[in-house]
Amino acid sequence: MLIILIWFALPVVRFKDPVSPVLFGAEGELLGARPAADGQWRFPPGERVPERFFKVLVRFEDKRFYLHPGVDPLAVVRAMRQNLRSGKVESGASTITMQVVRLARKNRKRTYLEKLKEAALALRLEARRSKKEILALFAAHAPFGGNVVGIDAASWLYFGRSPERLSWAEAAFLAVLPNDPGLLASAAGRARILRKRDALLERLRDKGTVPGLECRLALVEPMPERLRPVPRDAPHLLDTLAARPGAASPFRSFVAADLQRTAKKVVEQHGERLFDRNIRNLAAVVIDNRDAAVVAYIGNIGLERQGEYGQSVDILQSRRSTGSILKPFLYAAMIKEGGITPMTLVPDTPVRFEGFKPENFDRRFRGAVPARTALAWSLNVPAVRELREYGIPRFENRLRQWGMTTLDRSPEDYGLTLVLGGAEGNLIEISALYAKLAELASGAAGGGREIRLLREERDAQSKMKDLGAAAAYLTLQALTAVSRPDEEGFWRNFNSSKWVAWKTGTSFGLRDAWAVGVTPNYTIGVWAGNADGEGKPGLAGLAAAAPVLFDLLGAVDGGGEIVRPWSGFKQVRVCTDSGFLATELCPAEMVWVPEESRFDRMCAFHQTVHLDASGRFRVDSRCEPVDRMRHDSWFVLPPIQEYYYRTDHPAYRPLPPFRADCGGGPAGERGFRVMNLVYPEPDTSVYVPVGLDGNPGEVVFEAVHREDGATIHWHLDERYVASTKVFHQISMHPDPGEHRLILTDDEGRRLERKFQVVNPARRGDR
Repeated sequence: MLIILIWFALPVVRFKDPVSPVLFGAEGELLGARPAADGQWRFPPGERVPERFFKVLVRFEDKRFYLHPGVDPLAVVRAMRQNLRSGKVESGASTITMQVVRLARKNRKRTYLEKLKEAALALRLEARRSKKEILALFAAHAPFGGNVVGIDAASWLYFGRSPERLSWAEAAFLAVLPNDPGLLASAAGRARILRKRDALLERLRDKGTVPGLECRLALVEPMPERLRPVPRDAPHLLDTLAARPGAASPFRSFVAADLQRTAKKVVEQHGERLFDRNIRNLAAVVIDNRDAAVVAYIGNIGLERQGEYGQSVDILQSRRSTGSILKPFLYAAMIKEGGITPMTLVPDTPVRFEGFKPENFDRRFRGAVPARTALAWSLNVPAVRELREYGIPRFENRLRQWGMTTLDRSPEDYGLTLVLGGAEGNLIEISALYAKLAELASGAAGGGREIRLLREERDAQSKMKDLGAAAAYLTLQALTAVSRPDEEGFWRNFNSSKWVAWKTGTSFGLRDAWAVGVTPNYTIGVWAGNADGEGKPGLAGLAAAAPVLFDLLGAVDGGGEIVRPWSGFKQVRVCTDSGFLATELCPAEMVWVPEESRFDRMCAFHQTVHLDASGRFRVDSRCEPVDRMRHDSWFVLPPIQEYYYRTDHPAYRPLPPFRADCGGGPAGERGFRVMNLVYPEPDTSVYVPVGLDGNPGEVVFEAVHREDGATIHWHLDERYVASTKVFHQISMHPDPGEHRLILTDDEGRRLERKFQVVNPARRGDR
């Protein structure tokens, strides 16, 4: 009974040592590692058992390991005889099991009492664990010289491979090393290790474990003289994974080692170019769309640089202003739900929404552009108009559902800037959104999966799957028309050039430059800028990030072209000029839209125009008999759109003037508006700016007239203000409250608009 109580009172052998954060690639390559918290290189045990190492270890350390219960009686008798003859302790008769116990007890001072404890604990360990498990415990915790602990760390740091891939010579070297790891510190010690290794190989040959030829080859293998440098192929990924709450090393990623090194070299080279322009940080990610997995991860550059430039920051995980990089997802949502078709004209004219005045990057307006062109050209004004129509809360909710975790403010707080960089995102999540588009657009079953970093992460569906293949495909098609940087701009002239749908983004103040490209096989995201948020001239998506993107695209097999999926589409008949549903007045064509699209807006731009026999003048029944009139269909834009549209479209035909004897007046216009207010727009509030002296400033009101040289007379609340000719702008400072602005021209045509002026003293409270 006493023996049983003592047996169960003995402590269980446990190891609580910290392990090194270790990162492996897709094929099991070591991409990086850090010392454990106690400064030791102690890799977590591998998943597979290193059988070759176990064979040589048992032969060297404990050849009767599989026969004894943890203590070898024959070895004990032999040790006692040797110690008595020599008068000192020369042999401890330790089995591998007893050595495991000693390692767990941190190599306490060797005494006979400690030896008895080790023996008892070894017996208990044998009763609770299998022989293979005991060998694994020894292999994982044995010392291998310096601060290297465990067969996994030793195998990688001495030979650059996993334990199960060791040669006979390498396995023999590591089997003899724990017996006296300090021998590696001197030339004489290394010679002794070599002799031990060779003697062990010969015994293995004699026992038939190692064939003769293999033994001869093993005997001539050189022995490592020093530890190999630990790879630093993905240092930011390793640091990020290790910092996760509850992180468990090793981290088994999808990163392809060769692609990672190639991508890292490309990014570092571009980083040097940008560094000369005081753009100090650069990051990139490559996602394999087929596996929904990250296969290259460059979190930042310049780790070898002298000085502090934020190079240790993992930019892939950092929150940065998104610039225009989210515009395609608004386009996709509107295409899906029927707000637009790819050809629908969207206004690109000056506009102001409650004090917010969006402008295009080039400070130009184009009057009206097809929706797909507005996206390809990344026009800000159409995007803001589309967001206002779609709804800020709806779009923000979509982005959250689709995978953006950085949206932690209310939709009202983001406002209309949500689509222009008012929100923050990180490169890995945004690139993942584009990768989901690619998978959906390819029509693959189960498309729209969440993107994985590690193999242990489960394959999960994203809510972006609800977007559907058609909207995703049409969005990527629009992005193939984005102009490429430098010589890539002529890509369509070369059959060998790669198909790519891509988008750039630039944040306000030139602080963040984005570029994301999509091919059938891969999605690549690039960010350039300064980790501290400092803006720099030239820090724009096209100039700073796009060249990196295209060099990375050249390093992968894009997989050809994403072709239109067979299902999920329907065709609608639209006006060729406007992209709205065609009427009998329109030239028409068929376009593809998602089958769920509820687009139902008829074209209002084509109207019947009554002309005289020459076709040069408009007429009406007051001056021309109906039977002598020509009736033509005419594409007519609103005056404000026409004003800007004509600059880029010389083929656009303005309405002919009325014949002199017809007069033209209000009755003759027949619905053709000749005046438009640029500002204020309908349903907008006007903010009066506050000057430096604290007094209210003036608001600039602007109008356009379809007829060159026309005079516009301005009235505010029935009070005459001024008249303008050619350039129709006036400055006023209306009081807070509701007002009515009335415009008339010399022909008596009238335009009226109500607007609300917000008290400037209350503007900051909104």
